[in-house]
Amino acid sequence: MKPHRIILIRHGECYANTDESQFATEPDYTIELTPRGLEQAREAGEALKALVGDEPLYFYVSPFWRTRSTFEQVARAFPRRQFDYNEEPRLREQEWGYLRTYAELKRLKEERRRYGTFYYRFPGGEAGTDVYDRINDLLGSLHRDFRSPDFPPNCVLITHSLAIRLFVMRWFHLTVEEFEEMASPRNGDLVILEYDDAAQEYRLTTPLARNSDTVFRWRPIRLPDE
Repeated sequence: MKPHRIILIRHGECYANTDESQFATEPDYTIELTPRGLEQAREAGEALKALVGDEPLYFYVSPFWRTRSTFEQVARAFPRRQFDYNEEPRLREQEWGYLRTYAELKRLKEERRRYGTFYYRFPGGEAGTDVYDRINDLLGSLHRDFRSPDFPPNCVLITHSLAIRLFVMRWFHLTVEEFEEMASPRNGDLVILEYDDAAQEYRLTTPLARNSDTVFRWRPIRLPDE
């Protein structure tokens, strides 16, 4: 059994998206949505409702407060009987290490940009590779859930930018270089994978934009011609 759609939603705008210094002074999991972010989350709910209509849904939600609040606003578009949900810690944001000064945070983020998001590890925190491993482990749980005859036709994951890009990378077996070229979805965006019955595979119906800021160095696999 497979859901007809897998839908990834990035949380609405949070206060650290407008004032990045909050990442240096507040525990990441406590940062909340701005009024604009609340509106983006409500709009995401309306877009999701327009997409699925009266079909049932199952939500997996990152436990960070900004993703919880996004889910609360998205859920307002649906009667309670139409969906079920579960908090899923593996969908949490990349861990950036301990609280540090804003100047140090900016230095580390620039260092990550030049080094590469996938491989760079924040001191005391995670690398993109760690989040990838979390997502890979989550997929095993999802596939077990999907085998249930009662699983609804719509699976919705409310999470963070990096987790969305790494989910797409893992699901479609993309290379590290292809991941580095993916731009972040905007706050409140829906990234939709839809099952093609004829091809018996999922299609990414909302491609991610290209990241024009990447400086990642390419080294493709080179094989001799057959």
